[in-house]
Amino acid sequence: MKSSLFSTTILHERYHEFKHKFRYFIVSLLIDHDEIMFLSANVKFFSYNKFNIFSFYEKDHGYRDGRNLREYVEDNLKSNKIIFEKLKIKITCLPRIFGYAFNPLSIIYCYNQNQLIAIFYEVKNTSNEQHTYLFASNISEETNIYRHKCNKNFYVSPFIGMKALYKFKNTLSDNKMSIIIDLFDENNKKILTASQFGKKIKFNSFTLFRQLIINPLVTIKVIFAILYESIFIVLKGGKYYARKKKALDTISFEGKL
Repeated sequence: MKSSLFSTTILHERYHEFKHKFRYFIVSLLIDHDEIMFLSANVKFFSYNKFNIFSFYEKDHGYRDGRNLREYVEDNLKSNKIIFEKLKIKITCLPRIFGYAFNPLSIIYCYNQNQLIAIFYEVKNTSNEQHTYLFASNISEETNIYRHKCNKNFYVSPFIGMKALYKFKNTLSDNKMSIIIDLFDENNKKILTASQFGKKIKFNSFTLFRQLIINPLVTIKVIFAILYESIFIVLKGGKYYARKKKALDTISFEGKL
């Protein structure tokens, strides 16, 4: 089975205009989209598009209207002239737990047979808005480390302005995950590092039940941690940036993989 769980540490560290750090521990999914029906049928506490202790819903990702994630991926690859024959899709995200989920970052990996051709960084904010940064190439180098950069064009935190640059470092491994995102302001000063490190564990009923016992309210914990930490940022003098309401989900093609 190509799908797995990851025991994951999330770390946010702010450097400017003041220092602030927090971390929390979660279980995340890495799902081979072709296996999702098999997982739903064979893993007792996991379901696809229906309520369970743990579940994955198509409407949480991509078009977010219930259409299949594959349709979203294929449409955007085709519109950016990325060629594929046998497309394989994997997504790393948080599960719904008892029907609730908040995914600050989901990452969609796309393969033409076994060659990685695209990475979708799907970002959500606490207002349930979404923007996706797409990096894709018809020909990509065989490597375990992918580095990307792009301008920030989506409102995430009320304490960080929009004039900023992201730098991504995405390390792919069979047994571990490592995502590091550095944010720089318009003067090229590092403002923030957000990182996610995980160790692979088996995707089965036993490990899901064990994670439920160890960390029962993981998705509520994520949104609570964000809101809780915002109080400390305010107390430390964080500057507030108002949000301009976003009517539709958006996606931007940011360059080669």
